[in-house]
Amino acid sequence: MTDAELFEDAAPAAPASTGAMAMAPLADRMRPRSFDEMLGQQQLVAPGAPLRTLIESEQLPSLLLWGPPGSGKTTLARLIASAQPGAHYRALSAVMAGLKDLRTIVGEAQRAQRQGRRTVFFLDEIHRFNRAQQDALLPHVESGLLTLVGATTENPSFEVIGPLLSRCRVFTLAPLEVAELEALLRRACDLPERGLGGLRIEDDAVRALASAADGDARRALGMLESAAAWQRGGATADAPLSVAALREAIGQRALYYDRDREQHYDTISAFIKSLRASDPDAALYYLARMLEGGEDPLFIARRLLIFASEDVGNADPAALSLALAAYQTVERIGLPEGRLALAQATTCLACAPKSNSVLKALQRAGAAAREHGAAAIPLHLRNAPTALLREQGYGRGYRYPHDEPDAFVAQRNLPDGVSGEPFYEPGERGAERAIAERLTNWRKRRRQSRTGSPHGRE
Repeated sequence: MTDAELFEDAAPAAPASTGAMAMAPLADRMRPRSFDEMLGQQQLVAPGAPLRTLIESEQLPSLLLWGPPGSGKTTLARLIASAQPGAHYRALSAVMAGLKDLRTIVGEAQRAQRQGRRTVFFLDEIHRFNRAQQDALLPHVESGLLTLVGATTENPSFEVIGPLLSRCRVFTLAPLEVAELEALLRRACDLPERGLGGLRIEDDAVRALASAADGDARRALGMLESAAAWQRGGATADAPLSVAALREAIGQRALYYDRDREQHYDTISAFIKSLRASDPDAALYYLARMLEGGEDPLFIARRLLIFASEDVGNADPAALSLALAAYQTVERIGLPEGRLALAQATTCLACAPKSNSVLKALQRAGAAAREHGAAAIPLHLRNAPTALLREQGYGRGYRYPHDEPDAFVAQRNLPDGVSGEPFYEPGERGAERAIAERLTNWRKRRRQSRTGSPHGRE
């Protein structure tokens, strides 16, 4: 059953026939049909939880469902459809749809509105709509013609335009817990029509699959379905599905952490903490353990990128470039050759001077941004592309630093009301020592410019 079929004009479709159901992937057949069937996301869908309360109140606002793959976004959209009696439903995937499709939806919604019916519009992968497409959607959400239910794996703060985001409630879905995935897998093995009809499986195999799925229900069910098909076609068709059989069916790498999922997190934690402790030998050991165990090398490379900014920062500004080069090398040439780039970045970052000043600066700036909200940007910093904006003072008084004798202007650039206390305090290690000297001088001159005092007192 496609999303377009599900969100047809009438009430949500009845369960598919036995033949059609048998042809559907296990993950689709096992999709929950009610809130009570849902495993995970109880912070949203348990009785009395915020999202469920909104859905059952029939006063559904436009909303965005943000979560990783396999966390239940499309399932929730389907449940929302079934809980809105008398509404007109339509669904699109932003991967395949464009403005023409959106215009069709709007036309249908206008006809439904004349009949006294609201339209609930499910837009999957909303982050794949570009700015122009989101701009075209905005007025219809703003007017209430469309009640938008958007689903995305990406952070809406960065992928959804501000005006549209401000008109939606955002609900965050979490990856499923291992215990929740285990319950889902057992249910799939037991159910006769929607599931695998009494497939026998060992407890260790259930735990292995749940651990290897990384919180993704679709992935867990896909691996189970593949392993069951492999089992049925082999010589051990009558035996319970075991961990050994899973390794044969879907590969050792997928189940490397089958016994103890904590090993994955503990190893990467030990790797990062060894880098932070400037211990290249320990860091190399944990790197080798991860690579030998089949860890995704790009996962390791991403953690090196984070470390380069979080723990080295401006103490060695070249560290981020090195970590990025290692990531790109692994991405382009893969393994085994990419192991050398990871080892080079690991040893360099372990031996680099350390500073977390960038992290602390961002935390202080974030606290100020939350405290002061959308404080007015000083006029001299605003863009002035039109005559009207220039008449309103936009850009007035801006001084181009490169035209100044030492490329420095002592104007205040923070909004009024935002504290002048420094966010960024460079350390005394590595390149930050020189940065600290320059910054101290600039801040002193900026204070003097504001107060007219050689001592910088206000």
